[in-house]
Amino acid sequence: MHGTHLEWPFFEDRHRELAASLDAWCAEHLAQGHGDDIDAECKALVRALGAAGWLRHAIAGGEGDSIDTRAICILRETLARYNGLADFAFAMQGLGSGAISLMGTPAQRERYLPRVARGEALAAFALSEPEAGSDVAAMQCSATEDGDGYLLNGEKTWISNGGIADFYVLFARTGEAPGSRGISAFIVDAGLPGFEIAERIDVIAPHPLARLRFSNCRVPKSQMIGAPGEGFKVAMRTLDVFRTSVAAAALGFARRALEEGLKQAKSRRMFGATLAELPLSQAKLADMACTVDSSALLVYRAAWQRDQGRGVTREAAMAKLMATEGAQQVIDAAVQLHGGRGVRSGEIVESLYREIRALRIYEGASEVQQLIIGRDLLK
Repeated sequence: MHGTHLEWPFFEDRHRELAASLDAWCAEHLAQGHGDDIDAECKALVRALGAAGWLRHAIAGGEGDSIDTRAICILRETLARYNGLADFAFAMQGLGSGAISLMGTPAQRERYLPRVARGEALAAFALSEPEAGSDVAAMQCSATEDGDGYLLNGEKTWISNGGIADFYVLFARTGEAPGSRGISAFIVDAGLPGFEIAERIDVIAPHPLARLRFSNCRVPKSQMIGAPGEGFKVAMRTLDVFRTSVAAAALGFARRALEEGLKQAKSRRMFGATLAELPLSQAKLADMACTVDSSALLVYRAAWQRDQGRGVTREAAMAKLMATEGAQQVIDAAVQLHGGRGVRSGEIVESLYREIRALRIYEGASEVQQLIIGRDLLK
């Protein structure tokens, strides 16, 4: 069951120690479910994760000179098993600052990363637009050169941490070339003139989400990440790291669903026996366990391979596709084992059912992952 996969050769002793320490911390500090004020809860979780030292693993320079993908995946898997919003809070600190970790200047890294690691500054990743989600090349938000700065105009939407972030890594069209080659990346501090939160967005698994609007919002050239026109490369490098961690979060949700399904099967009596004694239930549990283990193998293969310095575009896509789609199946099976209780608000499996759905869409929908895999195979 849970934890035995850490014996696989993908891991080093430091990863096993990290997993054990985090699991103990989560058991003491995290509970399933959310309160009414999601913004306040998310901020509190970021502060707690920072104070406990977990956020150091989300940035380069916090635990070594590069991002340890296996550590991030262990953290997200474990946090997701306990609390979906805690996983979200950790993930956004990593994704929102990932471009700075990977390609930021020394000054940018010094200004932002220590505060991210301590949980003192909330980060966000602003890539999607109303007409440009998976199709990044269709981006319309523009950055026009203006003396020693750029003027931002346009909108971003579906931005996690939108409305509560202290800074946003934002991608805008600077026009050096057509399509994806004419995009640049910027760090945009919250509260700049011309930057407003146009709309807060409610979704089935509550977390801070917003639509952003920029009207002649001026950012200094020193806030650009990488060179002009390198924004697509910045975004893809960031997503290659954190896409695998989305798969790890899905794996954590699936593990919790399997645990809850097993408890229900052993305790629920029907037709003179427990569910666990019925062959149909045993078959369902077997399918759930196979899905969890196959997803874990893909997740940690991709994480290990990236940590060896190898390209992981195909492997990360495979991990995200299989882990998210598989977790949806595992959680649905757990809901089915719970019967009517499974769809009752407040039940763990009901919460998991809402949590998993978005993971099949964000950071590249399942269909996009299929395209990435197929195109890579055909090279």
